[in-house]
Amino acid sequence: MSKPPARRSGQQVFALREDPGGSGELSVLLVDPVYRDGLTLPGGSAEQDELPHLAARRHLETETGLVLPLRTILSVDYVPAAEFPEGLDFVYAGGVLTHQQADTARHHQPPEEIRALHWVPRHQLRDVMAGDQYRRVEDAWDAWEHGDGLPLLVRGVPVPVG
Repeated sequence: MSKPPARRSGQQVFALREDPGGSGELSVLLVDPVYRDGLTLPGGSAEQDELPHLAARRHLETETGLVLPLRTILSVDYVPAAEFPEGLDFVYAGGVLTHQQADTARHHQPPEEIRALHWVPRHQLRDVMAGDQYRRVEDAWDAWEHGDGLPLLVRGVPVPVG
């Protein structure tokens, strides 16, 4: 291609924790960004020539303090050009966090573009997220529950876990 189209590549992380009260209910980690209404999964855009899973990991660490091995993609969401450039948003499986990892996120001071971190149970997601973000998280949750997902490949080679 002599002039390939510009396209944004968004990377987000789906991470869960069990209710610390012992109910067994799972909640997903969401961030409250200052630049949009509603909560979203932690993440952001990849820079040019940045491996996608490393971009997801960088944003996750900056926003939540967590460093997780990210290799499995739970969903891919095509976003047509509108308020953002056309793009593909990848949602990575972050897994169920340990109590220590959840504490790391709880004590982390997010950057100024993130108001706060929230743990939200599935039945409350629709109330705190914009429709497109809610549908993306629901799809990722369904894929995670059913053991679905795709390994990330770079030039046909699976990326290492870790």
